[in-house]
Amino acid sequence: MRPTRTVQVAACAAALLLAATACGSSGNGGGSSATGLNPPALKAPTKLGRTEGKVNLIAWAGYVENGSNDPKVDWVTPFEKQTGCQVESKVAASSDEMVKLMKTGEYDAVSASGDASLRLIASGDAAPVNTRLVPNYKDIFSGLKNGSWNSVKGQMYGIPHGRGANLLMYNTQKVTPAPTSWSAVFDDAAKYKGHVTAYDSPIYIADAALYLKATRPELKIKNPYALDQKQFDAAVALLKKQNANVGEYWSDYLKEISAFKSGDSVVGTTWQVIANLAAGEGAKVKAFVPKEGSTGWSDTWMVSAKAK
Repeated sequence: MRPTRTVQVAACAAALLLAATACGSSGNGGGSSATGLNPPALKAPTKLGRTEGKVNLIAWAGYVENGSNDPKVDWVTPFEKQTGCQVESKVAASSDEMVKLMKTGEYDAVSASGDASLRLIASGDAAPVNTRLVPNYKDIFSGLKNGSWNSVKGQMYGIPHGRGANLLMYNTQKVTPAPTSWSAVFDDAAKYKGHVTAYDSPIYIADAALYLKATRPELKIKNPYALDQKQFDAAVALLKKQNANVGEYWSDYLKEISAFKSGDSVVGTTWQVIANLAAGEGAKVKAFVPKEGSTGWSDTWMVSAKAK
């Protein structure tokens, strides 16, 4: 829901999965996973097939680096030399774009976030993965495996490779005193009218729900990702109220960096890597987890069910 979030982890997970896609060719994940979902009956491969010599990927920016952006950041070239498999990649700016592209059947794999992965599983666009064919799967942090976003009935549908928190970022020179709460972009957002930024995705409803969980206990919100109608309506109402103060909704991380550098945005939700890049480019910003806590993201490399 991404630039270079966890460069090394992303690179390793990508290499593991590529071996099972077009650069290589029905296996179990085990555990508690998505309930109530009945995806098409697809079989995970029992062995790796012959290489085709090329793999087409959809990825967040920074996930498939070949040295063209920075000569020091290149894991594609070593992979191509080691396997003889050419890597082609398309950078997507949102989960919706990733889902749309995967449905074309023109791509072998995607670095899907949690707000895309179940859609791909339910539609039959993502294939189940035999984790026994991935030697280093055992080394992946257990908290990323068998999640409700990347597995169904104990069957993994990809190789997870990272997670992180959605943070509150602010301009240290223009937002004073320093905020401690998400109220800076909700109940107190009018103070920065026109300079508040928010993530441009339906998943942002969960951020509003998280804030309401702390500020409106009568709603009895337990899980910001699982809302009843009353809770959902309250979260949407909060976002509609916030809209009057939002200057920009972002999905492209470069646009958020630019907005904080120029001063067009002074407070809003972000990812750690955006905060790092913005600060590195001279923006006077800080990012943190507010007192109410935060929502988060988790990405999974998923193989297209149409990949051969």
